[in-house]
Amino acid sequence: MTLPEQESQIRLVNGCGGPFSDEAFAEFCRVNPDLRIERNCEGAIIVMPPAGGESSSRNADVIGDLRIWAIADGRGRAFDSSAGFRLADGSILSPDAAWVSNEALRKLTPKQRKGFLPLCPEFVIEILSPSDRLTDAKQKMETWAANGAQLGWLIDADARTVFVYRKDRSAKARRNIVEIAGEGPVKGLTLKLDAIWRGLA
Repeated sequence: MTLPEQESQIRLVNGCGGPFSDEAFAEFCRVNPDLRIERNCEGAIIVMPPAGGESSSRNADVIGDLRIWAIADGRGRAFDSSAGFRLADGSILSPDAAWVSNEALRKLTPKQRKGFLPLCPEFVIEILSPSDRLTDAKQKMETWAANGAQLGWLIDADARTVFVYRKDRSAKARRNIVEIAGEGPVKGLTLKLDAIWRGLA
């Protein structure tokens, strides 16, 4: 199946009219390991196209910097885009990059650590790709914030803009900056943006 160029994702609904259960969603992911899959709070499955070369490179730059900082900082763990988080509203989402404190991770059982993590990361990063709609990406950021994320960055690299989301506060756009500093749960993190703005140029 070929996706129309203007479409950013496919939404699948349960043929019985109800939402996909946790078990049905997990099974769908298991039999489709090459797909990027999320479930929204209504229980619909969202299938997203693979990242293009430039988006993938930008994602790698971000997760690389976050992981290096997290190891040096020692207060938590970094996660890449393959991690699924089960949120309080019933959705199961995957950010492009995330950070979770050791304190939150210690509350999970060994079994919970193996599957979709039943928590919201304290910090998330989403990177807009050519197949993404900005309105959809902003809505996803609002979902992260509503479910407990204390800080989030939505990076629109082509527009050289970072939308900063803080819990219980309106998003702020920061344009044409060369770096952005973490605060709150990730105070001390600094993300250099030059390579992200350049992409593969």
